[in-house]
Amino acid sequence: MKTKTIVLIHGMYMTPLCWEQWVNRYRARGYECLAPAWPGRDKPISTLRESHPDPQLSQLTLSAVVESLASAIKTLKEKPVLIGHSMGGLVAQLLLQRDLAAAGVAVDSAPPLGVFSTRWSFLKSNWPHITPFTAQSVPIQMTFERFQYTFVNTLPLAEQRAAYERYVVPESRRVPRESLTARIDFKKPHPPLLLVAGSNDHIIPASLNKTNYEKYRQSSSVTDFKEFAGRTHFIIGQSGWEEVADYVLDWLNDKGV
Repeated sequence: MKTKTIVLIHGMYMTPLCWEQWVNRYRARGYECLAPAWPGRDKPISTLRESHPDPQLSQLTLSAVVESLASAIKTLKEKPVLIGHSMGGLVAQLLLQRDLAAAGVAVDSAPPLGVFSTRWSFLKSNWPHITPFTAQSVPIQMTFERFQYTFVNTLPLAEQRAAYERYVVPESRRVPRESLTARIDFKKPHPPLLLVAGSNDHIIPASLNKTNYEKYRQSSSVTDFKEFAGRTHFIIGQSGWEEVADYVLDWLNDKGV
C-alpha cells in the first residue's frame, strides 16, 4: 500500500514556511503533507529575526534537530516519505538509515562526513558559518548580499529580495559544524532514495550532490540522482519549482511508494 504522508524538512536559515507552495500542491493531490519546524522555529519570521542573537538558538545542534524530527515521525500512523532541503536533506538521509521512512528525497543535500568539495563557491558560501574564528555560542545572521550569492545567485533582484524578506532567519553555528562529522552508512540497505541537485547551486554544487549519490553505490538499495538545469540553491522556491515537486511525485509513483 502506498504511503499518503509526506514530511517536508526545511534547512538552515529557513523555517517550515519555505515549503508553503509544496504543501499546498501536495495536499491538492491527496497527500497528508506535514512541515515540522526545527526546535525553536515554530515562530513568525519577524520574531526570530528580532530575537537575534538568541541564546537558545545558539545551543541548537544537528543532533537535536534529528531527534526532534525522529520523535515527531514516530507518532505518525504510517512511515512517511521524507523530503528535505539543504541541511534538511542531510537530516532526511540520517532518518532514512534509521528505517523511519518509506522513501527519502534529499534536495541540494548538505554533505555528510566523507563527502566534500573544493569548489570555490562551496568554500565561500559555507565558511561564514563553520569558521573556527567565531565562537559557536554566537548565532549567525545571513546578510542579503550573502543570500544573493549562496541561495539565489541567478534570480532577478526583485525575486531575490522577496525571498530574503519572506523566509530568511538567523541560524545556529553548531548545526553546520556538527554536520561535518555526521555519518551515513552508505553500505546499509535503505528505502528508495532520490538525490536532487541544481546546476547553478553555489552553496551545495551539483557535483557535490553527485558525489553524495555515488557513495550509495556501495549499497544494493534503490538510489537515484536528478540534476535540474538552471536551478539555484533556492530550487524549492524559485520559478519552476513545480517541475521539481512533480518530478518527485512521479519518482515516488515509479518506485511504488
